[in-house]
Order: sequence, then structure tokens, then C-alpha cells
Amino acid sequence: MTPRIPALVVGGGISGLVCAYALRRRGIEAQVVEAIGRPGGVIRSERREGFLLEFGPQSFGATPLIRGLCRDLGIEDELVEAPSKAPRYVLVNGSLRPVPLSPPALLTSSLLDAKTKWSIARDAFGKSQPPPEDESVASFVRRKFTPELLDRLVSPFVSGIYAGDPERVSVRSAFPQLHEAEKSTGSIIRGMVRAAKSRKGPRERPTLLSFRDGNETLVRALAAKLGPMLRSGTEVTRIAWELERSASSFEVTLMRSGQEQKVSADRLILATPADVAGRLLANLNSAFEPLLTGIEYAPIAIVSLGYRRADVRHLLRGFGFLIPRSAGLRVLGTTWNSSLFTARVPQGYVLLTSFLGGATDPQVIALSHEGLVALVHREIAPILGAQDKPIFSSIQVYRRALPQYNLGHPERLAAIDKLLAGLPGLRLVGNYLRGPSIGACVDQSLAVAESL
Repeated sequence: MTPRIPALVVGGGISGLVCAYALRRRGIEAQVVEAIGRPGGVIRSERREGFLLEFGPQSFGATPLIRGLCRDLGIEDELVEAPSKAPRYVLVNGSLRPVPLSPPALLTSSLLDAKTKWSIARDAFGKSQPPPEDESVASFVRRKFTPELLDRLVSPFVSGIYAGDPERVSVRSAFPQLHEAEKSTGSIIRGMVRAAKSRKGPRERPTLLSFRDGNETLVRALAAKLGPMLRSGTEVTRIAWELERSASSFEVTLMRSGQEQKVSADRLILATPADVAGRLLANLNSAFEPLLTGIEYAPIAIVSLGYRRADVRHLLRGFGFLIPRSAGLRVLGTTWNSSLFTARVPQGYVLLTSFLGGATDPQVIALSHEGLVALVHREIAPILGAQDKPIFSSIQVYRRALPQYNLGHPERLAAIDKLLAGLPGLRLVGNYLRGPSIGACVDQSLAVAESL
């Protein structure tokens, strides 16, 4: 007889783990299957030679839901906060300039010229409407502000968050709050102020978090709570739709250690990358596959370099820096990990993590380990005054790292939602839907669990 499971979550990354945990907290016996030998996806932390490395997200933003999840898991006291006023920098004409993070700061910053400042002031008092069709981030910024704002601030942030190309990234999908602000009030600034005032629930001050032993602490805590209900090294090879009298369920074929097993699931949650979900769902409706496999992913190389503190002249007080593409460098940006979370390095050393690749430079990930280390050192050493080569290095390359919320993404998601409506009990969760950050994935997974 085929075993019956109230809820099966396919994929043991952060989205799948949180969704399964939340379902079980609500009394639904959820199980998770993960194809590879460990849960967590790209969230992985490891100590090497005294350096605490993150092989995926370096930190995550504080939200009430994340803090509540950590409290429920009993790991809230392991959270560590980055300095609340750590400045961010952008490279302009070879030097690091602090990024203004509010409209008043933008208007007084020497980073921008008078024309750009006037465009910001004009938005605060003027009125405009977004075009009816989807619009790229680059087109949006040029229309509302200036090419200078796009080059010096917006494009580097798009590279930092999405590893994307602002000429292709959809403003409605990647930054929906900006689109809605203009649509509702005719002004980005007025619309954002209105949205902030109308926001319900507890307010969380903007804070970057991690854990004393790295971000994988969250994964380990979720895995421990799930216990034997989490099965790693188990791949889903086929999904079918079953009708039994008045009830329906999903017949799922699993493969583990060369052995095939079939289970029946009342509820099915796919927490896999978009292309995997597309292939699995093609048997239910062939329209899923082109929609989901059509979502592009950008490659990323994460290069962590350890230096002796005495060999780096820059004070490294802050979050790190981003690099505009107009600077002609291949590094997208660098995070000063040891400034944000001091316990990540041995005494007398610093850890700098740089990111390369993305939609604008996918070829760079083909470089060797030595080539990537040499490239990053060559580009960041003059910026930070590094006088000697790094004494430690770590490389992590993802060929499909971050989903791209490119033009047409809103229509793509609407089409996917329409297909899902015809399959009750089926849900999708993941970083390709409502935001790539850990916080966005957690929020979405909790909402999906609530909906089920």
C-alpha cells in the first residue's frame, strides 16, 4: 500500500525547511525530501584556519517574523547584530564615498551633482505616473531621475542584491514598493512615506543579523526540529495527480540510494529551484515547464580573502562597498565581514568577501581558484591600501546563483498562479517568487504554510 503523507515538501533549502516547520507547528504532519546529502541549500557556514566563512548570504535583515522564528527555535540568544550605523560605500573615481541612505542625505551628498539632486527634489513635490507596460530599473531611474543616479547608486545596488542587469531587471518585480509608490501618489518619496505610515504590526529597525556560529545555525535548528521528517539524499523523479472518489492527492515517486518508492501526498509544496519545479510539474500541466524553466539565474563567485590587519591601511569601518560597472572593474562589491561580526576572524586579521559575475559578467566564474584570488586582490588592494597578498583565501562558485526578476516577470508569476489555482493543495516557495533574501524566503514560506 502506498504511504500517505499529509504534506510533502520537496527541497530542503531555507524555504522548504521553514514551510515544513511552520506546517508541523500548525498540526499538519509535513515531511521534507532533499536531493543532496545536506539541507540548507546555499546557506552554509564553515570555520577554516580560524576564519568563519559564509558560502551563501553573508547576513540577513532583521524582521519580526525572523526574530519570532528564532525565538520559537530557541536560538534567539545566538543572534549577533552588525553595528547599526555601519556606513556603506560606493567607489567613485577611485575612492570610496559614503552612500546617502535617505532623501535628505541624498540632497546634501557630494556624491551627486545638482541636476540629480534637483530631480530628487522634483519628485518630492511633483507628480508622475508609471507606464502601463513593465519597465526596467534602468528605464525607471532615467525617466524619474538621472543617468548619474543610475550609475553611481542604483546599478551597484541591483548588482549587490540580484546580481542583475538594471537594463533587464523589472522594477515592478524587483522593487515593487517603488512602482506602487509612484502609482498611488505620483511620487516615490511621498508614496514611500505613506506606505511606512500605514504599515501595520511591529516595526523593526533596519538591522543586519547573523549567528555566533554563522547563518547555518538557522538551518541546523530547523533540521533538528524536523528530525526524521527530513530525508536528505532523496530525489523526486516524478509527480502525478490522483483522483480517488471525491478526494485528490499527488503521487510522488522518490529515489534514494537507487531504490524507488512511491508516496501519496495530500498537499505538495515545491521548494526547489525554478527549473527543477518546472520539470517536475510538466507531467501535471505542460504549461508549467516553459514558465518556470524560463526564469534566468545569474552565476556568482564568492571570494573570501584574509589579510593581516596591519597590512590593510583602510580603517574598514562599515558594511563594505559596491562598484559601479562604469569603473571598469570585475568585482561587484566587497563585504567587510570582520567589521560587521568581529568573532569571524583570528585576532589581528580581517576577512573581506568579494562577489563577481552576475548577469553582466557571467564569464568570470570560469577563472581558476588562483585566477579569481589574483583578480580580486589586484582590484581591491589599491582601494583599501592592502600592502601585501592575502594569507588566506576561499572560493565558492555557483553557476546558477540568483534568479533574475527580469522584464515580464510579473506576467510570468500571474500565469503560474493561474495554473496553481487548478491544482488545489499545490504550492511553490522559493527565492524566484517574491524576493531572493533570507527574510523574503522566510516570510513567503510562513505565508504559504498559513494558507494551507
